[in-house]
Amino acid sequence: MKDVDVKFGISVPSGYPDEIITYLGGLEDHFDSAWIVDHPASHRLECLITISYLSGVFEKFNFGSIVLCNSYRNPALVAKMGATLDFLTGGRFILGIGAGWLEEEYVQYGYDFPSPAVRIKQLEEGVQIIKRMWTEDDVTFQGKYYTVKNAHCNPKPDPPPPIMIGGMGEKLTLKVVARYADWWNVYLTPRYVPDLSTYEHKLNVLEHHCSRIGRDFDEIVKTLWGFVAIADTDKKALKIAKEDRYGDHAHFVGTLETVKDKMRAFVDIGVEHFILTFLPFPRLDGPLLFAEEVVPEFQ
Repeated sequence: MKDVDVKFGISVPSGYPDEIITYLGGLEDHFDSAWIVDHPASHRLECLITISYLSGVFEKFNFGSIVLCNSYRNPALVAKMGATLDFLTGGRFILGIGAGWLEEEYVQYGYDFPSPAVRIKQLEEGVQIIKRMWTEDDVTFQGKYYTVKNAHCNPKPDPPPPIMIGGMGEKLTLKVVARYADWWNVYLTPRYVPDLSTYEHKLNVLEHHCSRIGRDFDEIVKTLWGFVAIADTDKKALKIAKEDRYGDHAHFVGTLETVKDKMRAFVDIGVEHFILTFLPFPRLDGPLLFAEEVVPEFQ
């Protein structure tokens, strides 16, 4: 495994707009990046507009989407929006993108909800368009789902923002990751990737797909999104998780040493960037304690 300086980002629940500014203001000097989800439910802020605003307020953070739903925006427009964000932020934008999954939102907003295989093929075409528009002039692309003709995207980002693809499907999604992703994101949750051994298996599958196409597996930055509940005893941390609406998603639960050991296990098999949601939001004591006592152990 290559020697890396592990990075730590903070995921901001956009369903709490009144608290975001105070929350990020307290953490700007302690985390490398801030991440906004892309769920246009009625109680959430829109992802890219939120990033546009916050990146002007907080100039130390890199900002990323975790992850943009490919179905909600034309990929040529995403390329233009991403290039604009990257230009205006001085290169602080990370494009996280995925195939989409939440059928309820598709129905609410009037989008077709095709099969997972179709959504992943659409993602594959979309990422190709975005990459080409960031690096080429007069882009023409004729796919099954998307078409652009002599499309321009100026000013071009130099270098282009990293494209982080989120997902863990072994037969289709990880093939797209192997071919096109700069970064790869996995959501550590009981439903999809519940533990270290499952994540390690996904890593092995991704490495296999990379090998088949001649891609250097180590070129892809491995990121992990997880929920954290920390306290001075494991019992107190478990209580925090139990009482939170997202507590059943939390994997990193316990004392500083417990959380540190769990994270070290992921770092040892390849994780380079943690994206963390701290429970309960918007309390700052947990993430500040983590930043002071855990982050230095990985740098």
